[in-house]
Amino acid sequence: MTSKREQVLEALRETLTAALPGAQVKRNLTKPEKIPAAGLVILRDGDPGEPEVTLSPLTYIYTHRIPIEVAVQLSGLQANETALDGLLGAFGSAVAANRTLGGLCDFLEAEAPATDDIEAMGAVSGRWADLTVVAVYGTTDPLN
Repeated sequence: MTSKREQVLEALRETLTAALPGAQVKRNLTKPEKIPAAGLVILRDGDPGEPEVTLSPLTYIYTHRIPIEVAVQLSGLQANETALDGLLGAFGSAVAANRTLGGLCDFLEAEAPATDDIEAMGAVSGRWADLTVVAVYGTTDPLN
């Protein structure tokens, strides 16, 4: 049986994939050398943190901070800032539409992103955003 933590991460990956058609959505990918034309999203496992525990019934309640990195490169059709904002907006709308990930979470929320330029000598410029999604969920076993 898949752990609750893994179910939440997979559901979030599926949400990203559905919200951002064309963008490559990867999990725990090392920093890439090339960014695909439609964008790149890297979902990291993050840290579930120390749980709150209720004893009757025994439940471990996690506030899991899940880092997400989003990258775009100038496509010629629109500015990097506009392309990045479009991806972030689409993902934000998907989170707002399904704050429980189909019942897996008590609550899901995306925090505001930190953005920066991607610059490498001789390469086309790009734009990068780091954001965190906070998923609150409970489980009866911290390993499952």
